[in-house]
Amino acid sequence: MAITFTVNGEERRVDVDPDTPLLWVLRDELRLTGTKFGCGIAQCGACTVHLDGTTRRSCVTPVSMVEGAEVTTIEGLQSPEARAVQDAWVGIDVPQCGYCHSGQVMSATALLEGNPSPSDQDIDEAMAGNICRCATYHRIRQAIHTAAKTLEG
Repeated sequence: MAITFTVNGEERRVDVDPDTPLLWVLRDELRLTGTKFGCGIAQCGACTVHLDGTTRRSCVTPVSMVEGAEVTTIEGLQSPEARAVQDAWVGIDVPQCGYCHSGQVMSATALLEGNPSPSDQDIDEAMAGNICRCATYHRIRQAIHTAAKTLEG
């Protein structure tokens, strides 16, 4: 079945089983490998993408659900919030192994796009679905605060 949706600003058409998880369409069909497979049950957040501006776990999202939708992956982030988050991630040296960080950056960007001045509690709630096995949570929170301050000007 052919499914058409927009990925990172470009309309794409794929001919796959409609139950195929979006994650595998992105990685295997479209070769966008920044979105990672972590758990396959929407618990770790490594596969987080933006679906029509909202965070979504691509490992449990059937590709049929994105027909006509706008999907943004880590490769397509371009907003000022995304740039501020990415700069803060690098500046603070957030990642250790780095495996979870595409999902972390996607969630942090969505948070700042909706709440430009988050509290620690706001950050903890927004990032709760993203697991970092290296436990860099303090640096992640610090980076989000740093990005928010950068965006303030």
